[in-house]
Amino acid sequence: MDSGCEENRQPLIEANSLHDDEEDDQYGDKNSIWIESKKLWHIVGPSIFSRIATFSMNIVTQSFAGHLGNVELASVSIANTFIAGLAFGLMLGMASALETLCGQAYGAKRYSMMGVYMQRSWIILTGCGIVVLPLYIFATPIMKAVGQPDDVADQTGLVALWFIPLHFSFAFQFPVQRFLQSQLKTQILVWVTLAGFVFHFVASWVSVFVFDFGVVGLAIVLGVSWWLIFFGLFGYAALGGCPETWTGFSIQAFSGLWEFLNLSLASGVMLCLENWYYRILILMPGYLDNATIAVDALSICMSISGWEMMVPLAFFAATGVRVANELGAGNGNAARFATIVSVVHSTVIGIIFCALIMIFHNKFALIFTSSPDVLKAVDHMAYLLAFTILLNSIQPVLSGVAVGSGWQSRVAYLNLGCYYLVGLPLGIIMGWVVKLGVEGIWGGMIFGGTAVQTIILLLILVRCDWENEAKKAAMNIQKWSRPSVDQSS
Repeated sequence: MDSGCEENRQPLIEANSLHDDEEDDQYGDKNSIWIESKKLWHIVGPSIFSRIATFSMNIVTQSFAGHLGNVELASVSIANTFIAGLAFGLMLGMASALETLCGQAYGAKRYSMMGVYMQRSWIILTGCGIVVLPLYIFATPIMKAVGQPDDVADQTGLVALWFIPLHFSFAFQFPVQRFLQSQLKTQILVWVTLAGFVFHFVASWVSVFVFDFGVVGLAIVLGVSWWLIFFGLFGYAALGGCPETWTGFSIQAFSGLWEFLNLSLASGVMLCLENWYYRILILMPGYLDNATIAVDALSICMSISGWEMMVPLAFFAATGVRVANELGAGNGNAARFATIVSVVHSTVIGIIFCALIMIFHNKFALIFTSSPDVLKAVDHMAYLLAFTILLNSIQPVLSGVAVGSGWQSRVAYLNLGCYYLVGLPLGIIMGWVVKLGVEGIWGGMIFGGTAVQTIILLLILVRCDWENEAKKAAMNIQKWSRPSVDQSS
């Protein structure tokens, strides 16, 4: 991998080492920090908005389901969180392979290959969607097997079947989002997701209160809303918004699928191991004494953490794009500088949220409950929530660097070791053996898993040879594209 491409590599780096605003050897002064910050927030701002908008569409669906009845609310929540949620996490992770490929191709000015990469991702994610389809088809027996009441399980199975269109929308929307982000076409994300959210809210209200379509209507509306967002984004790209990077459908999309699948699976596993780790954290307190209070308190804390997580996840996406762009352009030092700026920005925001949690440690749970027992339990967990938010302001940014650099396989193994071989056993020991209850489970999983993973990633970045990473990116671009096909200049 480190040899055999010397002739092709050098012209690529030289041709794409230009910077409009800064020189390669000058980083750290106020001007370069300001320029990099503007580039970063050009991606972060719209990404935060689009993530909150799409996340809120699920909340709207659950809220309207709550007006239909408790069984309807439970079925929609379970189908959304555990059926669609598992597929969502896997396909979102697999789509992040485009942040590596499209980001580096854009930096290297291999523009026409970006559309080919997106089409390859559609093919791979559609195949993944078919493989995961039994989760939706057999949702009812799966829910009964894990102990859900028959009425909830039956209703969940019905909702899951009508969620299948939503499920396949993930395979197309996630790649086109990353395709646009990688070339800094971010403002369109704001307008299209805003329009999608407004449509979703109005259509959900009409479905429930005008036509009385019930949970089936809500499931259909959610799927239609996601597909409309995809068609809006793709329509922008295909109808002139991305003239250099979208040159039409290509038979080349069907070549190199095996290698593309490997990178996509590594990306999916990397992010799924994180996503499923926190889902396990929510389930584990259910086996403790006083489980209801413990689960309620932890759910409140995780809801707060989930909303705040939209910010670091936006930094995850932005960092991946910035690092990939600079590495693709052959600018290792610029990629390193982009990493530092992103980590600092995200950490400062995390410190602010951390301080707010500590200041309002006995108040913020009032948003969700008035139960004295639950409020007391949340108050006791506030310091863990604050530390989790602080860690989560750093860790996703480091994962974004890994995606931008193409380290998905390496980080997937790291996540497996830190989360499931260290964090999870430590949480079990602290919760049941040491008898610290839910705080022990959470503390063990956070300190043993997330904290250790974050420290190791920081050490990897400190020791990283960024110029060598730029050379590897150049070789990967040569591997993934054919110069004779790309007509950009």
